[in-house]
Amino acid sequence: MEKNYWHGILHAEVVGLLNTETKTGLSEEEAVFRLGKYGKNQIESKKKISPWQIFFAQFKNLLVLILIAAALLSGFLGHIWEAVAVGIIVVFSAVMGFLQEYRAQLSLKALEKLAVPKSLVIRGGKVVEISSVELVPGDIAVLSAGSRVNADIRLIESYNLQIEESALTGESFPSEKNPNATLSADAALGDRVNMAYAGTTITYGRGIGVVVETGMQTEIGKIAKLLSEVVDEPTPLQVNLDALAKRLGVIALAVVVMIVVLGIFRSQSIVQMLLFGVSLAVAVVPEALPAVVTVSLALGASRMARRNALVKSMPVVESLGCTSVICTDKTGTLTKDEMTVEFVETPVAVYNLSGSGYEPLGKIFHNEKEIKEPGGDLKEVLLAGVLCNDAELYNENEIWVVRGDATEGALLVAGLKGGVAKEVVGSDYARAEEIPFSSEKKYMATMHEYSHKTVVFVKGALEVVLGMTGQILAENGVGKMSEAEKQKILKSAEKYSQNGKRVIALAKNHSLKDLKQDPSELVYLGFVAMADALRPEAKLAVETCKKAGIKTVMITGDHPATAAAIARQLGILSGAEDKVVLGKDIDLMSKQEFFDQILKTSVYARVSPEHKLMIVKALQEKGRVVAMTGDGVNDAPALRKADIGVAMGIKGTDVSKEAANMTLLDDNFASIVSAVEEGRIIFENIKKYLVYLLSAHVGEVVLIAGSVAFGLPLPLTSVQILYVNLACDGPPALALAGEKGSSDQMQRKPRDPKVGVFTRRTVVLMLVAAFWTTLLNIFTFIYFYRSSDSLVVAGTAIFASLILIQMFKAYSVKNDRMHLFKGIFSNKWLNLSVLAQIPLLWFLTESAVMQKIFSTVSLDASDWLILVLISLCILPVMELAKVVLNKKQIE
Repeated sequence: MEKNYWHGILHAEVVGLLNTETKTGLSEEEAVFRLGKYGKNQIESKKKISPWQIFFAQFKNLLVLILIAAALLSGFLGHIWEAVAVGIIVVFSAVMGFLQEYRAQLSLKALEKLAVPKSLVIRGGKVVEISSVELVPGDIAVLSAGSRVNADIRLIESYNLQIEESALTGESFPSEKNPNATLSADAALGDRVNMAYAGTTITYGRGIGVVVETGMQTEIGKIAKLLSEVVDEPTPLQVNLDALAKRLGVIALAVVVMIVVLGIFRSQSIVQMLLFGVSLAVAVVPEALPAVVTVSLALGASRMARRNALVKSMPVVESLGCTSVICTDKTGTLTKDEMTVEFVETPVAVYNLSGSGYEPLGKIFHNEKEIKEPGGDLKEVLLAGVLCNDAELYNENEIWVVRGDATEGALLVAGLKGGVAKEVVGSDYARAEEIPFSSEKKYMATMHEYSHKTVVFVKGALEVVLGMTGQILAENGVGKMSEAEKQKILKSAEKYSQNGKRVIALAKNHSLKDLKQDPSELVYLGFVAMADALRPEAKLAVETCKKAGIKTVMITGDHPATAAAIARQLGILSGAEDKVVLGKDIDLMSKQEFFDQILKTSVYARVSPEHKLMIVKALQEKGRVVAMTGDGVNDAPALRKADIGVAMGIKGTDVSKEAANMTLLDDNFASIVSAVEEGRIIFENIKKYLVYLLSAHVGEVVLIAGSVAFGLPLPLTSVQILYVNLACDGPPALALAGEKGSSDQMQRKPRDPKVGVFTRRTVVLMLVAAFWTTLLNIFTFIYFYRSSDSLVVAGTAIFASLILIQMFKAYSVKNDRMHLFKGIFSNKWLNLSVLAQIPLLWFLTESAVMQKIFSTVSLDASDWLILVLISLCILPVMELAKVVLNKKQIE
């Protein structure tokens, strides 16, 4: 049978052809063998740029090519040492550029590995989670709502399975699947209802299938070439800085041309002036700014990953620093998501359960007496909770683990404490049909065959389940439920909710024949109250947000009393006047009313995904930069709409992860706050780099332009200019880009996204540094020229002072707000790069060979002392500028 015709044969035949077993799947040994045979399940991406290509790309800059040509011409005319020096410096500069870009590429590659999706498969009779690249033909895949299909699969079983296939077929509506459908071999892709294809997403239901094609053999693999031609777009900051670099470059080149023309006009060597001019242009034109931003963003993204926040694109890193509102879920994000059933309340009695976590050790008590054999009312609740359940509880290395929803896991544990095990009762109650839980319906229903009859179990939000019930399991049997009894149940549940507990109701029906419509006329069985402890770091994270000017908004589908109790414990709600807004309240509000209250509300309960989207839009219309968390299929629109969509890495669906810009690897609210802090730090570091870099460039140009304009000798040679550029723009600048951030980083208001990197504070500090650097160098030149009557000595002093000033300046700009001595030596890479310059500078001025190449002379100890003292003068001026800026509150 042609492999393209998997849809044209029965699934039993497919299983046989692939030599696998539906119940047990492949063994690990067979899976490893097939992985070697068929290769990894991945699409061949566009050709990667090799390290050599990155290195040679450093020489593609026009100015660098002109500089090399000028150096060669200079050497041809007899200036051998100068030409060799220029060549060596150009190569060293290329190495520095290569190391920056290659390091950034390695960081991004590491992030890509973290982002590889997972798949559930049956191997050796057990359901295990594996990396999707390890899927092989013959694997039995377990499919569920919200998951991405990661290989081409021939379906074996399906339960209300619907798959969104627009990426392949263009169909806007999900395809309803039928594994038993008989199709012709030439059936169109969109008509293959017995197949699930890689790259599509499961929107509803669940299923099981056998993997038939992987990697480039999948349908999406056939269009991989089209996918590989997608070009990476630069970030907004990169675009802005690229434009800035070009503008500054034009200005710098104009000045350089003027300098060269004036030099030639004054009878200086044309070749030497050309070499000097091009060297100056290479040194001062900031063409590397966008590349530096790339490095900073890539390294920042890597640091975020270490803090459990995985970003998908670089613009997200920029946006994080502007975040002013974080809309977060409650369960698993602010809490641990380790639910424990503490109480079971039936219409007959109240039971409390001991034990905590997922270990099924504990007892059940009624009126302080242990219940060893659960009675009819309690057993009915436990049975419903265990059967209307998709989670799995298993012991892994002596640790009890839940695969699936934590709430469902808690129900399985409660069942075991009462002697109701899913694997035992599941064989008696064979599941025939189901309605999966969704945030819109707020309930789940399953139909089972038991003793030649059908029984339906329902679990969900108490209000929703009560709305579908007409009968109640009372002490004397099933009877009609009165409105008074409903109110009594609601009032009783309210007490638990006010103490921060989640309430889940359970019901059943013996008369329904199918689940094509919402179940009704249910028999109410009771409810369970379960607790989920707060994450210990959540309260501190919320407090940090307050200090940082970031509003925390809790959005949950849980009961309003539970939401309010948790919010008050965390400090999200603080005053008695603070209220919880319900989803139904939003539905009753006019657009203007909703818009007016949006900034006053901190907690929303019983909301749907549509409400989430409305909240995001309203906050954005108010000018806020919004981060929104989500984990379900239906959260995708809100995640896409938010400025920063945040998916849950553990409990989140593949759909939500694809819609989001960032994934929390630990589902922890504190990780969002850490990511925001990193976003702020990255942006601040880029500003520090600019102050440090551009102030030096402006100072050099003004110094040399002034010398030429007033008919003075050139203070620096071409080789000296290139070395200053290499020494100052290299390691120290990169060290600044890796600063850890100041202690007050999260005590300031969010950055306005409309304000670019050149804030008033940045421009003032840059101009002050450039102006004072120029004055210090002019003073140095005059002092040493008058004291030695030697241009070479004066040039050596200028050369040394330029480097020393930059080294000292780095310590001032590393924190543009705090005083110099606040963590002055906290950046070890900056310390090392500065210390490395001391012996190098001494070597360049004291070595006879270097003196010939760099046009330097030896300086005595008193000269060096004077140079250090002059260079240190940059520090009090920069510190005074910071004091004035802080006093005037200039940002």
